[in-house]
Amino acid sequence: MRFGRDILVIDCEKVGEEILRFVQKVVSERLRKGVVIGLSGGIDSSVTAGLCVKALGKERVVGLILPEKESSPMSLSYAQLLATRLGIETESVDISPVLEELGVYDKRETVVKRIFPEFDSSHTFRLILPQDLLERERLNIFSLEIMDAEGRRKSKRLNSKDYLELMAATDMKQRTRMTVLYYYAEKNNYVVMGTTNKSEVVQGFFVKYGDGGVDAEPIAHLYKTQVYQLAEWLNIPEEIIRRTPSPDTFSSEVSDKEFYFCIPYEELDLLLYAWENDIPRDEVKRELKLTDDQLSRVISDIERKYRVTEHLRMLPPHL
Repeated sequence: MRFGRDILVIDCEKVGEEILRFVQKVVSERLRKGVVIGLSGGIDSSVTAGLCVKALGKERVVGLILPEKESSPMSLSYAQLLATRLGIETESVDISPVLEELGVYDKRETVVKRIFPEFDSSHTFRLILPQDLLERERLNIFSLEIMDAEGRRKSKRLNSKDYLELMAATDMKQRTRMTVLYYYAEKNNYVVMGTTNKSEVVQGFFVKYGDGGVDAEPIAHLYKTQVYQLAEWLNIPEEIIRRTPSPDTFSSEVSDKEFYFCIPYEELDLLLYAWENDIPRDEVKRELKLTDDQLSRVISDIERKYRVTEHLRMLPPHL
């Protein structure tokens, strides 16, 4: 098939049926009764839950809603909306007390105050990357941005030490959620079903032993834009389909694009496909209307992220 913007269009019924058989096989072979899914109110967990309900029936799917004090209110609202639409049992566990005991919020605030001494409870913060990937050569150096109660923003570049310290604490959120998911899975003899898509897997946009530490990944072979196609097929609530994808781990809202990818999924997925399948550069430039320099910058960014996150996709080494 010729490379173009329709190259990632899928036959949703065929792909959906393949995933349903995969889910049934995983549950059956592991002698489990059903599946547990963390519901974030986002597109990936919603599609995964919808597929599992079609595969197993709503009685064998449990949705866990795991908010914490910095979660967007929409996450809880949309997770409940999705659960009601699917008719599945849910459990809601606020993980804020656990994160408090682990010192997650204090650890992060210590770093933020080191950079912005005026930071207090009236502020929120987020991490962002430069958004001009197509315009110029630049390094993927994160900036810390704080916002006060009046909406005024300040931003400073992070050094490596501060970035690593912030992310080490932040990743404890995903690992805490996974601990809760496995409690409910083991209690019920269920499988923990993952929700990571291919765009995230290839670029390392997940936390090892956090959202990446699951029993099975039913949509990890699908690009994000293909997950959206399945969402329409599954009749996922329109509010969830329209929601801007976000990691939802900082007190200020930040999109996946702002935090990690730097270009929209509609462009990223096509470029990932071209990179993985060795599509000739001239075809890619023509179809996506990119200059040679722009394509080189994006491919370099893709390759760099793939390379530095390779360890996330590997099992622990053995002698």
